[in-house]
Amino acid sequence: MHPTTLAPPALVAALFAAGLAAAAAPSPAAAADWPRYRGPAGDGRSAETGLAADWPEGGPPLAWRIALGGGYSGLAVAGGRLYTLLTNGRDELAVCLDAADGAVVWRVVIDANRSDDQGDGPRSTPTVDGDTVYVLGASGKLLALAASDGATRWRVDLVAELDARVPRWGVATSPVVEGELLLVDVGGRPGYSLVAFDKSTGAVRWHAGDDKAGYSTPLAVTIDGVRQIVSFSGTQVISAAAADGEILWRHPWETSYDVNAAMPVFLPPNRIFVSSGYGTGAAVLEVSSAGGRHAVREVWKSRGMKNHFNSSVLVDGFLYGFDDGTLKCIDPGNGEERWAVRGFSKGSLLYADGLLIILGERGTLALADADPERFTERARFEPFESRTWTMPSLADGRLFVRDQNELAAFDLRAR
Repeated sequence: MHPTTLAPPALVAALFAAGLAAAAAPSPAAAADWPRYRGPAGDGRSAETGLAADWPEGGPPLAWRIALGGGYSGLAVAGGRLYTLLTNGRDELAVCLDAADGAVVWRVVIDANRSDDQGDGPRSTPTVDGDTVYVLGASGKLLALAASDGATRWRVDLVAELDARVPRWGVATSPVVEGELLLVDVGGRPGYSLVAFDKSTGAVRWHAGDDKAGYSTPLAVTIDGVRQIVSFSGTQVISAAAADGEILWRHPWETSYDVNAAMPVFLPPNRIFVSSGYGTGAAVLEVSSAGGRHAVREVWKSRGMKNHFNSSVLVDGFLYGFDDGTLKCIDPGNGEERWAVRGFSKGSLLYADGLLIILGERGTLALADADPERFTERARFEPFESRTWTMPSLADGRLFVRDQNELAAFDLRAR
């Protein structure tokens, strides 16, 4: 496939011409999909194998590249299609592309563009569940769209209907599907910090907590046989029972500007890793239960791993992530640093096939071993020149990466 460049005017024309193609339903989701924020399980890991353990000097083969639009929305890939959010400078859009070649399938305007001192556009990542894609705009418009053609199935204005307060840098949390529920960190009226919507209708099934919103995404875990939803809100970590929203436990966690952004990481069987920037640091929380009551204690806390906006990844008992501008590996048992490497500035990473795929915020893409003993870099190149705050997505052997202007797909399969 030759690289393709689609300029913004052509994007609009192509979107218009895509009406007939939109009628075709996407193929069923496959194991190699990346259907939500941080991948299939929300942990930054892919089960794909057969990836190249090295790249040519100029990077892995480029499958396609298009002009996209502004924003930091992540890339959900399912059934051969890619879903993301963007802005054209006027509107906030949900867009579906053919993952094979980047061709536009459909687009939907979900709100007016939102702008602040960190850039234009949406921050949240779409979530694909069967034939529905859930999207959340930067000003709090939550929609369920048909994956086939973008038709609106239901819509909730979190601000107008639930009194949500839009955080300083826009709504960044991503929706999470849990059974028949759609979980969203709303930060709304008292009792509406975390909300479980009926994923089919958008009706509120339960709501919990009184805290304002942070920027993180809910984490669904099972501890001591109890399914619970961990929410990293503006000033604390809270857990609600998935069945009815009952608050099980809470732990205070305050960060400057309420930037609790990195999604918590589950450390089986009963621990949670949380981290934030602005000098705050990280901690491991241990959850216990007895007689139907839950308790939480801080195992350790340190300033040695400050995940500003992208989360760490757990691999074989060790955590890999960004301590502000330093890439590190730490032991989650005690917070001990195993190694540290500079040169990426702040960034994001994912794990697949024994490898760390690392994206620095200035456009550096690198490949390294997931090894707690030492950092061994296998390859690196510079696919972008502008800010790359969006975590890459890996699906069917292809790595999808965006900056504030373009989206590119690279083939990572071994030859």
